[in-house]
Amino acid sequence: MNQLAPLPSPVSSPALALPALIATADDDTRRRFLEFFAVTIRNPHTRRAYARAAGDFLAWCEARGVASLAGVQPLHVAAWVEAQGGELAPPSVKQQLAGVRSLFDWLVMGQVVPANPAASVRGPAHSQRRGKTPVLAPDEARRLLDSIDVTTHAGLRDRALIGLMVYSFARIGAALSMRVEDVFVQNRRLWVRLHEKGGKRHEMPCHHNLEHYLVEYIDGCGLREDRKGPLFRTIARGTKRLSDTPLPQANAFAMVRRRAAAAEIGTAIGNHSFRATGITTYLKNGGTLETAATMANHSSTRTTQLYDRRPDDVTLDEVERVLI
Repeated sequence: MNQLAPLPSPVSSPALALPALIATADDDTRRRFLEFFAVTIRNPHTRRAYARAAGDFLAWCEARGVASLAGVQPLHVAAWVEAQGGELAPPSVKQQLAGVRSLFDWLVMGQVVPANPAASVRGPAHSQRRGKTPVLAPDEARRLLDSIDVTTHAGLRDRALIGLMVYSFARIGAALSMRVEDVFVQNRRLWVRLHEKGGKRHEMPCHHNLEHYLVEYIDGCGLREDRKGPLFRTIARGTKRLSDTPLPQANAFAMVRRRAAAAEIGTAIGNHSFRATGITTYLKNGGTLETAATMANHSSTRTTQLYDRRPDDVTLDEVERVLI
C-alpha cells in the first residue's frame, strides 16, 4: 500500500496508508476515500476499526484480481465476509462489514461508484444476552485493591484507576481521558466527570473508598495544581515519579494483568472487568437495573443487562445439584 503524507486533524497519526485500489485511482476518488474517515467519523476507535476493515477488504479484492472500485461486486463482499467468519467472532465480522458498507455509501453519495456492493450482503447471525467480560467476586476485587503498594506513585495511580472503574462503572477510555480538574468537590462531596462516547459528559459522586483513593493519589503525587493536566499518567523513566504523558490504554491493561497476578487472582481480567464487577456487585446488593444504567451512562437497560452476572450464581448452584 502506498503511504500518504500525514493528514491534518481529525485524522489520526501516523499517516493513513492507502490501499492500492485507492492509491491508483483518480484524485477525486482518493480525496473522497480520505474524507470518509476525516469528516464522517468522530470517534478515534471507530475510525481505526473502519480504516482497518476497509484496508483489509480492498487488499483482499486486489489479491483476487479486482482492478478498480467499480469492479467490486456483492459476491466479493459476501465471499470476504465468509472468509472473515473463519477467523473472527461474529460481532467483529459485523463491525467490519458495517465499516465497508458505510464507506461505499459515502463513495456512492460522492458519485465515485454507482452502487454500494455491500448494501445487500448480510452479516453473520449473532444474538448476545450475556456479556463475555470476566468479572471478579467482591472479595477478589477487595484483595486486588488491598494488595497494591501505595508507597509509590505507580501504586497510588493504579489503585485510584482501578477504584474509579469499580466504583463509578467507568470505561477505561473515559477514565484515561480525564484531567485533574475532572475530580471536583460538589455539595461537600468529591465527584468525577467522565467524558464518554459521542461527546457525552457524565458526572458521578464518589463512593467513600474512591474519594479516599483519589485524594491520596492527587495529593501524594502533587497533581492538585496541574488542573489541566491528565489525571492518569505514565511513570517517567528512571524516576519512579509521574510524567506529563497520559497513560495509554495498552499500558493500563498490562498494569491490570500484573496487579491481578501479584494478588494471585486466577481470572483472566482486563480493563473492562472492573465495570462489570462494579455493576454486578451493585445489583447483588439491592440496586436496580434502571439506576445501574444511569450510573453506567447506558442509554438502554438492555446494555446494562450484559454486565449483570447474577445469573452465574444461580447456574453454579444448579450444577451442584448433580450429586454423583
